[in-house]
Amino acid sequence: MSDPIAANYLENFRKTFRYYKTLGDKAFAQLADGDFDRALDAESNSIAVIAKHLGGNMRSRWRDFLTSDGEKPDRDRDDEFVAGGVGREQVLAWWEEGWGHALRELDALRPEDLTRVVHIRGEAHTVVEALNRQLAHAAYHVGQIVYLAKQWGGAQFQSLSIPRGKSDAFNQKMGITR
Repeated sequence: MSDPIAANYLENFRKTFRYYKTLGDKAFAQLADGDFDRALDAESNSIAVIAKHLGGNMRSRWRDFLTSDGEKPDRDRDDEFVAGGVGREQVLAWWEEGWGHALRELDALRPEDLTRVVHIRGEAHTVVEALNRQLAHAAYHVGQIVYLAKQWGGAQFQSLSIPRGKSDAFNQKMGITR
């Protein structure tokens, strides 16, 4: 019989991980084609670079997740930070490929896998530790994507959470009183 706490953790992780992909998807949908390659300054990453990096990270980490090191020999991390001149289609291809690897492997995990040991750059992690590491990494970069999308969209950007000044209306709708 499976551990109910492990099963709950895994289900919660899947839900939360997919939530971050959805945030990125919704931010991408609001971008003009030219916005993917824009950066705040010469030292900042564009949305294209962030998506390429996150996609490359997940492609490496999640292929053969339980059986091989998460830093694959074919990964060129430095190249992930070069993405100039690409369009929406290429950015979305990097994004979808990375998330596709992650979600397929994630859906195959069972609660009893959570205590197994995997390696990332030779360092041992329990599956729980590796999952937490991946979630933090994805959330960090998706937050950057959403932030930049808001900058490029300006007043036209539709909030992906409770819009500014609308907390009371949201709380009332949810039956929350203060």
